[in-house]
Amino acid sequence: MTKLVRPQPEEVVSVSGEQNWIPQSVDVSVPSAARVYDYLLGGAHNFAVDRVMGDKAEQMMPHSRSAARLNRAFLRRAVRFMTDQGVRQFLDIGSGIPTVANVHEVAQEEAPECRVLYVDRDPVAVAHGELIVAGNDRVGVLQADMRDPESILNSGELNRLLDLDQPVGLLMLFMVHWVPDEADPQSLLKRYREALPSGSFLAISHMAGDHVNDEARAVTDRMSKSGGGAVTYRDRDEVESFFGDFELVEPGLVKYAEWRPAGPGDISDDPAVNRIAFAGIGRKP
Repeated sequence: MTKLVRPQPEEVVSVSGEQNWIPQSVDVSVPSAARVYDYLLGGAHNFAVDRVMGDKAEQMMPHSRSAARLNRAFLRRAVRFMTDQGVRQFLDIGSGIPTVANVHEVAQEEAPECRVLYVDRDPVAVAHGELIVAGNDRVGVLQADMRDPESILNSGELNRLLDLDQPVGLLMLFMVHWVPDEADPQSLLKRYREALPSGSFLAISHMAGDHVNDEARAVTDRMSKSGGGAVTYRDRDEVESFFGDFELVEPGLVKYAEWRPAGPGDISDDPAVNRIAFAGIGRKP
């Protein structure tokens, strides 16, 4: 079997100097939250403008890179927990660029038959995702906005990959805090929860309002002004409400480093980093 080699940015530059995988509609002068996150994780699927933003974030909030890695560590634990519960299909909304220990690699390592649909609105994240998962017919990538649930739940790609009559692992990691209150995240989450059958799981990680400081606000405000979106910080009760009538599994909604850590890579030496975000998993009765 031929091994899929992930191209680095230098490998996809055409003779004209253009990166030929970039959709024509993308403004590469504007940073993207998905690509900044990829950069902070040590990925190669980002542009100079994203690296500049990531570096600024680290200067103003030195634990930014560690925070991204702890969120990715929670993703791994969440996926492994769900596969241990018998889940064999995953919907990752706001997936960003599916690289650096992504959902399908973790899930299919546990159970090769697992199916995964990645969803993101960033066309570059989607273009990269399609490239990364090429040749894996159990994985798909969809360009859609989580604020339009029907475009996801009624999509041909979801219907091809996932069976909504069987348990689904829905992942919304570092995602809902990008949805402002005026976009009614409560109704959005309710629509997704209603679409899932009994025995499904919902995993959420969300920036913690009780930990926000001036440095964190400065970083997210700068990204917002640059076109990267604004973060809405919420308290524990607000984040917990997104689970609706789902039953939170132990240890409930906690700071993300506290959700069943399995090793040193799941916890930072800096206590401040461990408190940046909430995380939890709920099960639909």
